[in-house]
Amino acid sequence: MSTYAPAMERTQDAVVTRKVKRRHDWAKWGLGVYFVIFLIFLYAPMILMAILSFQGYQGGVTFPFSGPAGLDWWRSIFESQIHFGQQVVYTNASDIRSSGEGSLWLSLAAGGVVAFFAFTLSMAFRRRFRGDGLAFYIVILAMMAPGFLLGLGTQLLWKYMGRETGLWQTALGANSVWGIPFGFLVMLAIWNRYDDHIDEAARDLGAGAVRTFAEVTLPLIWTGIFGALLFGFTLTWNDFDRTALLVVGDPTLPLRIVGLIQESALRPDLYALGTATTAVSLALVAVLLIVVLIRSRFRRAPVQRMEEELGLGGGIDADAAEQVATPADTDS
Repeated sequence: MSTYAPAMERTQDAVVTRKVKRRHDWAKWGLGVYFVIFLIFLYAPMILMAILSFQGYQGGVTFPFSGPAGLDWWRSIFESQIHFGQQVVYTNASDIRSSGEGSLWLSLAAGGVVAFFAFTLSMAFRRRFRGDGLAFYIVILAMMAPGFLLGLGTQLLWKYMGRETGLWQTALGANSVWGIPFGFLVMLAIWNRYDDHIDEAARDLGAGAVRTFAEVTLPLIWTGIFGALLFGFTLTWNDFDRTALLVVGDPTLPLRIVGLIQESALRPDLYALGTATTAVSLALVAVLLIVVLIRSRFRRAPVQRMEEELGLGGGIDADAAEQVATPADTDS
């Protein structure tokens, strides 16, 4: 009967357990705190302004909040007079309405001009050309120019020509010049991600230049054009510096707000008006994000038909494509 010596425990078989100390990423926490402070600094004034706009008649322009809460100061934006019990308060609703309509049409026109020129200028930069670097900085120069100096220079130019400044004569041009560089950069970002082989494939399948642009290129870049339009609209809607010296007569909405502050004492109705204009800008940004989200979902949708995957759908004759491919197969 054989006996075996007991196995000796080896040091390398022993499991060594060490308590791992959890390291804190202080840089990450510091950046997070800085980001929260930045958000508070950016949005706290707008939030406080919105809260104070729901005060009652005795409400002031600072805290504490004076109730009862209501929509009376919001109604003063749209109604010429509002009633607080037995007291009637006359408002600036008619002036605000006329200025708001003027700002709306001016912003829409500036958005269209910015979208058009941003798109056409960016099309020129799809290919390298001599002096493209200088041309790029000339386009971006309007973004770096101070707004007040741009308005002053435009006013002096028109006065030298003996022409009167106005909402459509000068304010539209000054705001469009300011918005074009922003839309231009948006379109450059779109073109940097664009694959030129898509256009070449469409032309190889028999599509002309106009049809390729209308049915292939434009559906892929329309979100950038829409973003440029929103840039022009938002910048013009909130502009004061470039328009202050160029509008005679009925001012834009930002000029009207500053005029009401200078003419009379502050009331919560100005808070309601400021909150409404901010809400318009935020709504436009939300619309852009929703459009981009819907567009990205469509682009990620799976292809259901083999013809679409091979590029033979959408009105292109599959038999004709096979006949074109047959001589190449026989030659090989």
